[in-house]
Amino acid sequence: MNRRTLLVLSLFAVVVSLGAGALVMLSPGEQMTDAASRFLASLSDKQKEAALMDFDDKQRVDWHFIPKKARKGLKVGDMTDKQRRAAFSLLRAALSETGYTKARTVMDLEGLVHVLEGDRRRWDRDPLKYYFTVFGQPDKKSKWGLSVEGHHLSLNFVIENNEVVSHTPAFYGTNPNVVVMDVGKGPAMNTYVLEREEINAFDLLHALNADQKAKAIIAAKSPRDIRDAGSAQAPADEKVGLPASEMNEAQMHRLWYLIWSHAENMPKPIAEARMKEIADAGMEKIHFAWAGADKPGVGHYYRVQGPTFLIEFCNTQPDAAGNPAAHPHSVWRDMRGDFGIKRK
Repeated sequence: MNRRTLLVLSLFAVVVSLGAGALVMLSPGEQMTDAASRFLASLSDKQKEAALMDFDDKQRVDWHFIPKKARKGLKVGDMTDKQRRAAFSLLRAALSETGYTKARTVMDLEGLVHVLEGDRRRWDRDPLKYYFTVFGQPDKKSKWGLSVEGHHLSLNFVIENNEVVSHTPAFYGTNPNVVVMDVGKGPAMNTYVLEREEINAFDLLHALNADQKAKAIIAAKSPRDIRDAGSAQAPADEKVGLPASEMNEAQMHRLWYLIWSHAENMPKPIAEARMKEIADAGMEKIHFAWAGADKPGVGHYYRVQGPTFLIEFCNTQPDAAGNPAAHPHSVWRDMRGDFGIKRK
């Protein structure tokens, strides 16, 4: 066993240990199936018409994170308190505690943006304007899907025989990036939803030497946003940037922690499976690419891509208060096929 293989195995052991200590009696798929069944059972027939669709409905792969007047599914604002608890129990089952907290904070930020935008507001900013859709009948032997979506959030799952077989695309965005003022609504001061996803990337970039940076930096200016948002499959472009095979051990550790900061939004078994798939596919095949500024507050973008996955993070837009590069978008996609649909 060579040194690089040992390093990958040791890195995998580290990230697994980060999530150790939580005892889960049921698998994520089992928990989601149970929670989805309870959620649907709480709805009226009319509500089910909105919340429940056929698994093969074309809307299952229709996703986006931009503000919209309406979306597929049943809006949280159209649920009773009991139904909302059931809906959020389903969301909690689908995510880790870290991922769930981020998702609820993304929703709560809409209340803050509502106040900050004031008369400039072009869209409804409502923490209850998020939609739950179940595709197919949840059952331990069935194949069904889940979408939880609204502004700055799109989480998509496929469960088959009580096993989560797909969990992409998984998108989180925030406005603002960091809460710097108290307006009486929204998350607390200094809330920084995508902190690890952003800070760990800067740490990796700054750990590179000049030659490595020359390969990693693919553009002096950041793109405006992530690529192919709303598309049913991830962009199939070739990997660009610095290959992990040209990183030293300390840099590879930083890369691994950066990937983990995205993977940990999912329940521990799914996050561990993500990391194992990456290790099995070959860490040396991962590329890290950067565009834009090398410091916060100025537009920046990065991409981490391997045979099994794609991560993109883009922070170029101003927040609702006008602060530059304070409005990030982040997504994890499956290069083998999103929505459980194998790429052709």
